[in-house]
Amino acid sequence: MYRKILLAADGSEHSFRAAKEARTLLDPKEGKVDIVYVVSGSSSRQDVLHHASKEEMDYARKEKVRGIAELFEDEGISCTIHVLRGEPGPAIVDFANKGEYGCLVIGSRGLNNLQTMVLGSVSHKVAKRVECPVMIVK
Repeated sequence: MYRKILLAADGSEHSFRAAKEARTLLDPKEGKVDIVYVVSGSSSRQDVLHHASKEEMDYARKEKVRGIAELFEDEGISCTIHVLRGEPGPAIVDFANKGEYGCLVIGSRGLNNLQTMVLGSVSHKVAKRVECPVMIVK
């Protein structure tokens, strides 16, 4: 059982499955999870066009992973949502390597299928560079 897990999530079905697996790895009494959602340059531009204010935009971004956070909160597990900016792979790796996580959990695919086909999957890039154990959930 881990006391502190990092969960990379984007609101996709794969990230919900990853969250369910992460929940089984956490110490039920002392477990804590940090959820990271990465806003890339292209999605940032879209967000600016569709929201009236920065506060509304920040709220909408956190809402994308709110359902995932509720999986933990419903069981009394402490969780925090972190919104990062940049390319997903390097942003997740940088955040993970600066924290003291027992494990990083990530879905095998996310919302951006084009990036997966052309550039290789984010989960693969993260698994190669992060310093803690990584669980990739299919």
